[in-house]
Amino acid sequence: MSTAVMLAGVAMIFVALVIVIAAIALAPHQSAGVDRSIAVLEALTAAPEEMKGELDAPFSDRVLLPLLARAQGLGHRLTPADANDRIHEKLEHAGNPPGWTVDRVSAGKVVGFFAALGVSLVFSLAIGLGFLPTLVVVVGVSVAGYMAPNLYLYQRAYDRSAELQRGLPDAIDLLTISVESGLGFDAAVAQVARNTDGPLAEEFARMLQEMQIGRGRTEALRSLAERTNLPDLRSFVSAMVQADAFGIPVGQVLRVQSSEIRVKRRQWAEEVAQKVPVKILIPLIFCILPCLFIAVLGPAAISIMNNFRGTLT
Repeated sequence: MSTAVMLAGVAMIFVALVIVIAAIALAPHQSAGVDRSIAVLEALTAAPEEMKGELDAPFSDRVLLPLLARAQGLGHRLTPADANDRIHEKLEHAGNPPGWTVDRVSAGKVVGFFAALGVSLVFSLAIGLGFLPTLVVVVGVSVAGYMAPNLYLYQRAYDRSAELQRGLPDAIDLLTISVESGLGFDAAVAQVARNTDGPLAEEFARMLQEMQIGRGRTEALRSLAERTNLPDLRSFVSAMVQADAFGIPVGQVLRVQSSEIRVKRRQWAEEVAQKVPVKILIPLIFCILPCLFIAVLGPAAISIMNNFRGTLT
């Protein structure tokens, strides 16, 4: 018993010595670690303003912009040589949305492709699709993500063309009134740009700016036609270019163009009205008629079923 107590006491003394030695050995390292942390903080506080600016830059500048630059480089390598010209034309037709450039559209295609690829793959694996359905979903969604910027630009160009179509007759009427009241063509265009809203006013203002920096009226008008895909506006520009080339009075040409545009606008409205019965046919067949049949024939069907049950019982 005394031997066991002695051995236990020796063991406790040994353990205490080990703990003391370990504490002494670790104490300098801890103080060194604290000293290093303090030194790093002091270096950061005493760092030049340029280094602080790099560290204080937002996440978009430090991560997103370099990623976008890499995506732009990859997009340039994947797109054909003439793709930039086509993208530039689409941007012109869409009205050059703010922040949209040729490089960003190319980068957006790459980012959209990989984002759609990752999302579709995770979704397919989460719902447990087979290999073939997963392949179809991933390929379809990835292609849709790659084409998303083009689809957006197409929709913007379509909406802008519709706004140009609606505003062109009124703008030409105002041009005609301004010219017949004694203003020159350039002053009349400036009057339309100031007193109207929408994409047509923006295009007229841009045409005037091009003329102010030295371009001729004919070149500015042709540039206006190239930036739009509206046939009526192109025919108006062609008529004005011919009138300027042959010396025909501008007021007479504007009067003829105004009457023609009004006739085309009336025809366009009639065409849209004729399309309404065809467009309403599908919701009528699949949405309205089934509800009507349920409301009208439902009680009769229930009565017939009850009568058959009474006959059978």
